[in-house]
Amino acid sequence: MVGVSKGDKSEILELFLKIGLDDRTAKNTIANNKVTANLTAVIHEAAVTDGCERRIGNLLYTIKTPAQLEAAFSFFASTGSENFEVDEFEEACGVGVEVSSEDIELTVNEVFEENKNTILELRYRTNVGDLFAHVRKRLPWADPKIVKQLIDARMYELLGERTAADIEKLSKKKEKKEKKEKPEKDEDKKFANDAPVQLPEEDLFPISNFPPPEENYKVHTEIPFSDGSVLICCNTKEVLDKHLEVTGGNVLTRFPPEPNGYLHIGHAKAMFVDFGLAKERGGYCYLRYDDTNPEAEKKEYIDHIEEIVQWMGWEPFKITYTSDYFQELYELAVELIRRGHAYVDHQTPEEIKEYREKKMNSPWRDRPIAESLKLFEDMRNGRIEEGKATLRMKQDMQNDNFNMYDLIAYRIKFTPHPHAGDKWCIYPSYDYAHCIVDSIENITHSLCTLEFETRRASYFWLLHALGLYQPYVWEYSRLNVSNTVMSKRKLNFLVTNKYVDGWDDPCLMTLAGLRRRGVTSTSINAFVQGIGISRSDSLIRLDRLEYHIREELNKTAPRTMVVLNPLKVVITNMESGTIMHLDAKRWPDAQADDASAFYKVPFSNVVYIEHSDFRMKDSKDYYGLAPGKSVLLRYAFPIKCTEVILSDDKETILHIRAEYDPSKKTKPKGVLHWVAEPSPGVNPLRVEVRLFEKLFNSENPAELDDWLSDLNPDSKVVIPEAYAEPSLHSAAVGDRFQFERLGYFAVDKDSTPEKLVFNRTVTLKDSFPKGGK
Repeated sequence: MVGVSKGDKSEILELFLKIGLDDRTAKNTIANNKVTANLTAVIHEAAVTDGCERRIGNLLYTIKTPAQLEAAFSFFASTGSENFEVDEFEEACGVGVEVSSEDIELTVNEVFEENKNTILELRYRTNVGDLFAHVRKRLPWADPKIVKQLIDARMYELLGERTAADIEKLSKKKEKKEKKEKPEKDEDKKFANDAPVQLPEEDLFPISNFPPPEENYKVHTEIPFSDGSVLICCNTKEVLDKHLEVTGGNVLTRFPPEPNGYLHIGHAKAMFVDFGLAKERGGYCYLRYDDTNPEAEKKEYIDHIEEIVQWMGWEPFKITYTSDYFQELYELAVELIRRGHAYVDHQTPEEIKEYREKKMNSPWRDRPIAESLKLFEDMRNGRIEEGKATLRMKQDMQNDNFNMYDLIAYRIKFTPHPHAGDKWCIYPSYDYAHCIVDSIENITHSLCTLEFETRRASYFWLLHALGLYQPYVWEYSRLNVSNTVMSKRKLNFLVTNKYVDGWDDPCLMTLAGLRRRGVTSTSINAFVQGIGISRSDSLIRLDRLEYHIREELNKTAPRTMVVLNPLKVVITNMESGTIMHLDAKRWPDAQADDASAFYKVPFSNVVYIEHSDFRMKDSKDYYGLAPGKSVLLRYAFPIKCTEVILSDDKETILHIRAEYDPSKKTKPKGVLHWVAEPSPGVNPLRVEVRLFEKLFNSENPAELDDWLSDLNPDSKVVIPEAYAEPSLHSAAVGDRFQFERLGYFAVDKDSTPEKLVFNRTVTLKDSFPKGGK
């Protein structure tokens, strides 16, 4: 706020006196332009410019910080000045809350520790506003000046003076921003909007900006140690040249699922990233089974993964297994011990947890190298009991990153392996094997989800310790879809405990379940591409996936008619036994000269309509059938209800009688789908229809302590005796149709020659507006 003129000062002084401030306080306030501006704004927002009680005026005077000012505006916007309650206002605006400098410093330090790896990677390109927001979320009433000062101090303490490279990068970032302002990214919101907003190409597929393999000599990461030293990890020229000689400079990625369950829609995003980058760069992508835990892995899962990857439209360069490299991994573990970077430990899992929490070294950490070599050989040869020894990497137990707390490299498991057989009784951990196999396979770009970001230090530490080639690593956000769970542990629990009918239950967001439900791989890929790939976590509404499903099925699923809850209609002015074969459209834009775009549907004096399409009492906004009212039977004729036949209870409708208009001169507003008796006294084709809804009632059930109680009891409704038009009898498993007025449906694998079973893929309702947000 600029300086206040004398005329303004007198008006503002009068305003401050009206709300009960004493003369001295009012005059002192006017001397501070910022406080004057805040207080004036709050008085107008509270609608007390004509004066108020002194206690309320004093309360408004306590609004000091921008956060309190914003909270005051929100309070009055939602509550209104006429419902002003002092206690509620104080609580909403943090009045009387004193945040000490010590509390602010402690919180700033916590935020820096949680984001340390990102800050070290980005240096002065780090978005300080994000750090500020993290602090404000925890301490909303903290003095922003103190917060900013402490953040600046911690940045300097952590990074030191800005280097020439920092200044150059910031300059380029600024130029890029001035050249092209990006729109707000859909995934940057807490809960992504349903609308299919078209994102810029660099937001949809930022990996297109990744460095080429020949530039993989630059700094990958810096690993700070508790003794103050920093390990800078990068490829030497010799190592990179050898890598490029083997790969020919091609991009190599890998899709590395663990075969401990069926793949879900989150894996569709991972496939899109891994196979997509390789495809864009003219490179290759491995399908690598991360099979280091024989107790959880099955041949069934291995076979499923290979088959579902191909169904999703991706062709692996090679199919490999981590277990293919067990011998090399073992030899490298021996070398790691020889170099003094690993040791055999005898702590129990509980003791390991306790020592990690206390940042204490294991009592066996400094045992002689020769002793660890002998013990590791004993582990390999089955001479040590399961649980009595592990091989641990000698990293940094006092590090700020808990993923440097001497992670386990090998453990003993006397369990046959589904791929390697019974050759091994020790198995490598993910943290040990993953990075080494990436290096062995000469992966150029190792891409994974954000929960692995804190493992980056361990990843590069191990490759550096062994002198191995180091891939480029980048993390992206997981795909989180509303009203479901994505954790394999939770999915396995649902399957194992019969809450669902197997891994391919159409209620699940597994790719097998979606396919069984009738969803196509192309619509899933379109969905993944539409939401983009970023590092910002968000929850994507299920509606958005449904949009892409409808978009495709609307073009590819032929139309047909099925009645779910049949109500019999007898047409009294049509001779019994008469059958007309009428043309019905398979496609809404069918051309009259295209015979393949039509199918024949029988029309007789007995037809069936939906129970919900008939009412005893008519109304203006109702377009169904009612006594004395006419409707049009789609592709057929108008009919008019002439009589309702009730059962003995005088409420249950047995059937209705109607007359049809063969001239079609009647022009009713309502149009109904229907199915007729194909021949006198013969019921229409009977089919089973399964209607699927959201599996969970809450948008994010994974956050609930009792997530199982949130299961939707109506997620699956079975209609055992629906009626279908006759041409459907030849439908095969996997065929998709639009049941007119009902939705899109697919033939289920439970179908038999005697009875077809249809799964509803998605309703006809399109939940988002056309043309954007």
